[in-house]
Amino acid sequence: MALQVSIPTPLRNLTNNKDTVEAKGTTIGEVILDLDAQFPSIAERLLDKKTGRIQRFVNIYVNGENVRFMEDKDTPVTDRDEIFIEPAIAGG
Repeated sequence: MALQVSIPTPLRNLTNNKDTVEAKGTTIGEVILDLDAQFPSIAERLLDKKTGRIQRFVNIYVNGENVRFMEDKDTPVTDRDEIFIEPAIAGG
């Protein structure tokens, strides 16, 4: 099953400047691994090297809901879901 994943501008240099890519998986974690297989180095921008968890400055949404408040990387997904990756932006 292929899912559509929206890629933020800061990561598009890793996806050949595509703003939307297809990925496979039944959980967010599997989707991230599939993205990394297609676009090497994207996982290291999304996941903490030590813990393997989603970086604290990266938000991933499934149908508008932040996966941190769901099941994090274990959040289930289907091909009907909208997945959006968003880097947190600091301001002052």
